[in-house]
Amino acid sequence: MKTITNKQSSNHCLHLIGISLLMIVNISCKAQKNKNSAIIADGAQLTLVADGFEFTEGPAADKNGDVYFTDQPNDRILKWNALDNTVLEYMKPSGRSNGLYFDNQGNLLAVADEKNEIWRIDVDKKVTVLLTNFEGKKFNGPNDLWVDSKGGIYFTDPYYQRSWWKHQEPQQKSKRVYYLAPNADKPKIVADDHFDQPNGIIGTPNGKTLYVADQAGNKTYSYTIGKKGKLSNKKLFANMGSDGMTIDHLGNVYLTGNGVTVFNKEGQQIEHIAVPENWTANITFGGPNQTTLFITAMDSVYTLDMAVHGVR
Repeated sequence: MKTITNKQSSNHCLHLIGISLLMIVNISCKAQKNKNSAIIADGAQLTLVADGFEFTEGPAADKNGDVYFTDQPNDRILKWNALDNTVLEYMKPSGRSNGLYFDNQGNLLAVADEKNEIWRIDVDKKVTVLLTNFEGKKFNGPNDLWVDSKGGIYFTDPYYQRSWWKHQEPQQKSKRVYYLAPNADKPKIVADDHFDQPNGIIGTPNGKTLYVADQAGNKTYSYTIGKKGKLSNKKLFANMGSDGMTIDHLGNVYLTGNGVTVFNKEGQQIEHIAVPENWTANITFGGPNQTTLFITAMDSVYTLDMAVHGVR
């Protein structure tokens, strides 16, 4: 495990050159707070934690509140320690992991984009490949995932052509949402709704509603979760797509792209958090009390103290 700092490193750390871990620096671009929403902690400011990455994505918090995230172009997973605000390189190579999520046993699940697979990574970093295909054909490119209380895995499968792929077109005819039931070895299609690019995905704490963002379609939808993971009652939730998303204990949904935009569970916008980057990819709640909003944006990661907390 390598510590990432802002000091010049010796030859054994050459692959980390360009990353500068910063002490907490207050960003002049503060969160644009809506006093009526009261979801951001009083006096909180957006804080740059680290920069110098190539493209950050897929944040997921473990039981301690530490956040794991990906730097996909550099084929690695990194870890933010919530107690001392340091960033460590956790795993390299990582199968070009993109989205991450912890399962109910504390294993780190990853959508490994190099070969369009779903991985389970245990605490010893042993990798188990859970899925490689659907009906004998490669997935388009699993992107984000969410785990329900039973251990079932929902994941989105858009198609974003990668430079490291040998193939130049998708093998699946549609861009879908799949569900892998607990102890199953084959997924099933649960949403095949002519998505442009299904991307961000998150479920409610009570396990009754699933949100799916169609990034290219500029829409986010809600679905009712039924028996055996089935989805029904599709509704338009927001006229906004999202690269990633998270949810707080009040049921507010956080969408990304141009900063972070927050909607209440009725689909009304209640907050916008400006982030000084060209693109905000993904978010999660971390920290010991899950009151730290952790934001991945371009070559940087940020935090913001919140008055609400996340859910696991």
